[in-house]
Amino acid sequence: MSTTATPPPKKVNRIGLEVLQYRGGKTTLCAGCGHNAITERIIEAFYEMGVEPYKVAKFSGIGCSSKSPAYFLNSAHGFNSVHGRAPAVSTGAMLANHNLIGIVVSGDGDTASIGIGQFMHMLRRNIPLIYIIENNGVYGLTKGQFSATADLGARLKTGIVNDLPAIDTCLAGIELGATLVARSFSGDKRQLLAILKAAIAHKGLSVLDVISPCTTFNDHEGSTKSYSYMKDHDEPLHELDFVPFYQDISVEIAEGEVREVELHDGSRLRLKKLERDYDPTDRIRALNFIHESASSGVVLTGILYVDNKRKTFLDMLNLGDAPLGTLPEAKTRPDQRDLDLIMEELR
Repeated sequence: MSTTATPPPKKVNRIGLEVLQYRGGKTTLCAGCGHNAITERIIEAFYEMGVEPYKVAKFSGIGCSSKSPAYFLNSAHGFNSVHGRAPAVSTGAMLANHNLIGIVVSGDGDTASIGIGQFMHMLRRNIPLIYIIENNGVYGLTKGQFSATADLGARLKTGIVNDLPAIDTCLAGIELGATLVARSFSGDKRQLLAILKAAIAHKGLSVLDVISPCTTFNDHEGSTKSYSYMKDHDEPLHELDFVPFYQDISVEIAEGEVREVELHDGSRLRLKKLERDYDPTDRIRALNFIHESASSGVVLTGILYVDNKRKTFLDMLNLGDAPLGTLPEAKTRPDQRDLDLIMEELR
């Protein structure tokens, strides 16, 4: 008598979904591209946090990085905008439906060149978004010219040396109003995953600058965005752990060894100091640390800054509980009498 073996139970997250339901299409990026590693961490983060994929809206502009949203959360809402315009499109979407979790995947060219104006206004408004900059220092779609985030003195494969200072998107984020700012490396799986989870839990604008080596145009000796350079110059600020609100967060920690930052939903960041005592809520110190590290050729990674007190743009607008996109026309469009009164006041 033959028996059929019982298949092992499928691995699911806390809401009963398999990781397959968080994946997207097959990547068309170059083999070894750091962007693909970031995509894998995004999939892991949303899966492990137990976020319903249909409750996510993903946005992008133009560039290698902007293809990435096609590779994760297949059943999420998505909008691939024009070059540099993802901040405006995603701002409008969040105003229309603040119940969604918005995630933007952009690049250093898309953000720091053609999109720099929109990026700056998104920062000052503190739109509740996860804004990921896949930073490789070059324009990968147009044969590898330097982008605005390329470091001074970096060298292309052709031997050309960059003689312009870099735009640091983390400095801009801290200075102009983002309320969670972090830098990571696509090759540091553990750190990047913890940062992404924190960004999902954070209520406000999270700007994540992720060094993501371009294996085709910017992974050679002389590049400051290569795998070898990051491995030699990456200096973590702290060991980073993330504890979701739905897990037991009681733990015994010797005083002075770990700093905890509570996020809006009750989740906690645990920052274990390494060689320095770093306070991620100190804005001025964060700015100074980034400047100091840049002058010494070190790339600081980790949570650089967190502010849980500043209101988001949506809070300031006093939007109701019901998303604007779900309201009937009778509530969003004034009738003729109201329009006449408005016009009369403007005479």
